[in-house]
Amino acid sequence: MGSLPVRPAGFRLKQSKRQFAPEDSDAWYRRCSATQRILEPLQDLRSTEPENWMGEEEFAEDEDDQEAASGRSGKRDARREEFLRAATEVFLSSGFSGASVDSIIAKAGGSKRTIYSYFGKKDQLFTTVIKEITGRVMGPFPAANIAGADLDTVLYRSGSHYLDAVMSPEALQLYRIVVGEGARFPGVARAFFENGPGRASAALASILEEGADDWGIPKRSAAKLAEHFIGMIRDDLHLKVVLGLCDPPTPAEARSSVRDAVDVFVYGIGRPS
Repeated sequence: MGSLPVRPAGFRLKQSKRQFAPEDSDAWYRRCSATQRILEPLQDLRSTEPENWMGEEEFAEDEDDQEAASGRSGKRDARREEFLRAATEVFLSSGFSGASVDSIIAKAGGSKRTIYSYFGKKDQLFTTVIKEITGRVMGPFPAANIAGADLDTVLYRSGSHYLDAVMSPEALQLYRIVVGEGARFPGVARAFFENGPGRASAALASILEEGADDWGIPKRSAAKLAEHFIGMIRDDLHLKVVLGLCDPPTPAEARSSVRDAVDVFVYGIGRPS
């Protein structure tokens, strides 16, 4: 492609005063064609810019990309965990709307492209954070070795486990964020419910169904009974803590709250003394 003509020094373009009549369509088309011929070389010049012309930070290959390309999966997994820890800190401190990829990079290093390659878009990254937090604070539900155990004991153990989980600092802050953003991002709300309260109810339903014959519970009601009990464990206490109206319960207060819920659930309000 030849070089563009150089404008002589002192040369000034003068605006043409020629007016094209509306009916002079041939002249108008000739003028457009001439303009197109001038712009095409400029477009060719732009297409020859380096691949990362939109920003070196976003497109340049970094050490994380090189490790992934070399197949070092162990280091890649460790790097992913670093990003996830940084993302958790940023989301819990700034909320979903206030969190940014740049803030995560400031904590963990790397590049935007690397984070996107691990987690996808922002809502997908937050969903991963939700699953990590709920999986860690909930842990496995205490469902093992229920053979021979009475319903009272199983419910007390399950209720204590769940109350400890939802009263943890991370779970409380995550709940606040999801409630504030869930209406605009239903996928985020769904991920929180399925991995948090929904998972707890499903685990307890499985326990109740397994021991239904021994405890005199209709198996078909196990899921609904589990939902009711999980709701009783949260009670207004959880809402008050979320709203900042009171502190999380002490261990003794938590045991007392769970004990009350189990008594009402198993024996009703008229439990014999």
